[in-house]
Amino acid sequence: MSDTKIYLPESDIPRHWYNVIPDMPTPPQPYLGPDGKPITGAAMEAIFPPAIIEQETSSERWIPIPEPVREALTLWRPSPLIRARRLEQALNTPAKIYFKYEGVSPAGSHKPNSAVAQAYYNAEAGIKRLTTETGAGQWGSSLALAGQMFGLDVRIYMVRISYEQKPYRRSMMETWGGEVIPSPSNHTQAGRDALAQDPDSNGSLGMAISEAVEEAASRGDTNYALGSVLNHVLLHQTVIGLEAKRQMEIAGDYPDVVFAPCGGGSNVGGIMFPFLADKAAGRDLRLVAVEPASCPTLTRGHFAYDYGDSVGLTPMMKMYTLGHDFMPPGIHAGGLRYHGDSALVSQLYHDGVLEARSVHQTATFQAGVLFARTQGIIPAPESAHAIRAAVDEAVQAREEGRERTILFTLSGHGHFDMSAYDRYFAGELEDMDYPTEALETAKANLPKVEG
Repeated sequence: MSDTKIYLPESDIPRHWYNVIPDMPTPPQPYLGPDGKPITGAAMEAIFPPAIIEQETSSERWIPIPEPVREALTLWRPSPLIRARRLEQALNTPAKIYFKYEGVSPAGSHKPNSAVAQAYYNAEAGIKRLTTETGAGQWGSSLALAGQMFGLDVRIYMVRISYEQKPYRRSMMETWGGEVIPSPSNHTQAGRDALAQDPDSNGSLGMAISEAVEEAASRGDTNYALGSVLNHVLLHQTVIGLEAKRQMEIAGDYPDVVFAPCGGGSNVGGIMFPFLADKAAGRDLRLVAVEPASCPTLTRGHFAYDYGDSVGLTPMMKMYTLGHDFMPPGIHAGGLRYHGDSALVSQLYHDGVLEARSVHQTATFQAGVLFARTQGIIPAPESAHAIRAAVDEAVQAREEGRERTILFTLSGHGHFDMSAYDRYFAGELEDMDYPTEALETAKANLPKVEG
């Protein structure tokens, strides 16, 4: 039984990104400054170029993709849509399972979709350096690659636990010219303060963001680039869903349910946002974000204003959050260890347009191994969260004896995550539910603002 692979020609790379904001039932709440008032685009000029600020605040439904960005995307786009027939057969399910495979990019994940756009706009604005953060390393490696394409130096603050767990992702960043620093570090005041409190800190994405933002704001030649959460990042990722819709048309099929792993929201926005208009028009379609039970931002977090980083250097955003001082457990899905979620994803979840579920670490790896043994691709731990949900849905279809069509993003390969698989095979991975008392502490420490 061979898989069905649906490819598109380079000419079908989208010419516009899709901005979901005009089609949201409730617009996202404005970002707030330290005074509790909405910030203006001018307030972002210290770390972002004008084109990115314009995209961040745009209410235009379709935003043109510059030709130099489309040309860069041709290195790996359009990415294939694959029907996972071997997985269907192993599960003995009547469900049809499709996955959009983003691991074909040079960096091995979906992250370059935004990295090349951000590098291009910064280079056009005369910026020479970029700082950023990375968890598992997918975003850091993507920005290092994009920096090479557009002549930018890139400094990457990598969450310390991932820096130690994933040395080959660090090597990948350095191969593409990126400078990689474990966070928290002594390079910034935010990092020094964190190390003073806990010299053995594992770090967090929130802390790494604080360090990258602090450095960017202090240098005129340097801007900051973010790999998830913000509106413009999710905008750039919609090439995934736009291609997937066209490929499902070619297959003569349409999903009943779409799954994507969720850390900050770029994966969710990328695959799901282009389907929202169909859902709003009455199409029976479920859109489900899948997150770790140990970092249950959507499923157990607070819908409130909070900072995007640990120290409070970013604007406050209305989002689902575990608290900006959240210190995550050292799970291997490093790209999902973030305290908050995109304001767009959060608002859509709050309005009931998107669903969310959480899964445990061992069940996630079990699904990842099943996928590798049937489909041949070893998935990144982040991607395996979506696989877990897709497998559960397919099993339910078998038990109910009815067909359904499942689509998920396989957002990256796990070639540099084999130490995590080693720990899974050795029975060393633990399942952790985030403690309720920590949620209550986080609620008490949220910024006190209206809204």
